[in-house]
Order: sequence, then C-alpha cells, then structure tokens
Amino acid sequence: MDFTLGYLREALSNYERSSVCERIVGKLGEQSFTSEVEFVRILDEDEIQFLNNILPDEIKYAFDEQDFIRGNQLNEVYEQLI
Repeated sequence: MDFTLGYLREALSNYERSSVCERIVGKLGEQSFTSEVEFVRILDEDEIQFLNNILPDEIKYAFDEQDFIRGNQLNEVYEQLI
C-alpha cells in the first residue's frame, strides 16, 4: 500500500462508526494501490464528500501536533479530491 494511504487508513480509524468510512476502509483493504491518485479514482461521490469533510480537521490536528509528515501525507490525498 502507498505510504500516504497508510496515514489515511490511520486517520479513518477515528470515524469507524460511519458506514461511508467503512466502505472507504474496505476499498483500501481490497486492493493494492500504488498511489493516492489511483485510490481517489475509485471513490464514489459520498466517499469523496466524506473525505472532504474530515481531512481538513485531520490535517490541522497533525500540524498542531507537529506531525508534519502525517499532515503532508494527508494533504496529498486531500489535494487529489479537489
């Protein structure tokens, strides 16, 4: 799995109660993606919207905690969504 998507999977663990989140995690586990671009291409509109809603907060939290690698990796996924 792409290193960036590992950070995404970790961030999604905070939202496991959501059925949309479960679908996204399922997609991460079903296939081996070589990049975040490849992953984003298979998402449906609900999944994209879900990530658009949570990633800004997750990125901000990572930077607030001075985890710049994680923040940058999550930002890479976010940039592919928009």
